[in-house]
Parts: sequence; C-alpha cells; structure tokens
Amino acid sequence: MAARPLVCFFFGLFILIGCSGPTTQLPPADPATRTEAETYIIGPLDTLDVFVWRNPDISTTAIVRPDGRVTLPLVEDLDAAGRTPGALAREIEGRLGQFILDPFVTVRVSDFVGPFDRQIRIVGEAAQPQAIPFRDNMTVLDVMIAVGGLTEFAAGNRTTLVRRVDGEQRQFRLRLDDLLRDGDISANVAVRPGDVIIVPETFF
Repeated sequence: MAARPLVCFFFGLFILIGCSGPTTQLPPADPATRTEAETYIIGPLDTLDVFVWRNPDISTTAIVRPDGRVTLPLVEDLDAAGRTPGALAREIEGRLGQFILDPFVTVRVSDFVGPFDRQIRIVGEAAQPQAIPFRDNMTVLDVMIAVGGLTEFAAGNRTTLVRRVDGEQRQFRLRLDDLLRDGDISANVAVRPGDVIIVPETFF
C-alpha cells in the first residue's frame, strides 16, 4: 500500500514538469576540460579508513552511522557527516592527543555514499531508479551506466534534469535516446551534486 502514494507523487511530478514550459538545454560535457573539483563531504553510511601513523593498533575501518557519527578506538561518538576527510582527521588528532604524543591521522573514504543533498537521484523509467553518490566530473552517461540504462517504455528525449541554481530550482532538457541509442555524444552533459533526473514514460 505504501508504494501507491509514491507512484502518485512521481506521476504528479511528471505532469508538473511536462506542463511547466520548455526547458533549457545544457552544454555538452567536454572530456578534455576538467570541472572544478568538488570537496568531498562525508555522509552517513560512508566507510572510513582511519590511519594513525605509528599506531597500527588504533588504525581502523569504520562506517559512519545513520546519525552521522562514528566510533573509533579511544574516540567515541565523533561527528563525521558534513565534514571533509581532512577536517575529520584534524578532529581525531585533537581527541587522540590526550593519549598519544603528537598523533598524525589520515582519513580516507573507501566506500562513498555522501550526504543526501549531494546525491544524484534518478526516478521514473530508468532500469534501476535510485540515488547514487556524486563523483567529480560525473556526466549523464555515467549516471545511466550506474542505473542500467532506460526501460523500453522510457521517453528518453523528454527527460528533465532538475537543478538548484543560485537558490532557484531550474529545469533542463536531456536527450537520453540520442545519447544511449544513437551514440550522440553531444547529448552527454555534466551533472552536479543534488541533481534530480526524471525520465517520463512514452505516450503510445
């Protein structure tokens, strides 16, 4: 029963997007030009490798809990979500300084999930609708590979990308049929953290 309201929500969203007028075209992604690197922000369920130099006994791997905190040897309930790995490492050093002389800590994210507001969400007629973590230089093609492409009922060239720009929500048209079925690389565009991709169903 819980699935029915969710289906109705997305159906209403498709109608709203489709009736809101023409959308803007995004420029194609240029593989030769790297975008400005995003500073990775740790999110719940990320897996962290914490290395404490010269202290292998307290070096560990830990998963950030759903509440955004992590527990490490000698350090309990440390806020991790919403911070960069470097900032978290400095906080751990400060905590460990009570027990170890001049600790040096490195934090590496080995399994990415990321904060909810920085994930890419794909809904509608994707083969596997889901939220996926954003990675630097990710494009629509990368997203489509992650979700297994489109269903046979998808209207790929009527796909809408919803993005927040300067505090306002804007809509951009994607040409997924041209990209996936015709190999038109000009239809491949860059995605940003928080983008929502809505793939409507084709009309018969």
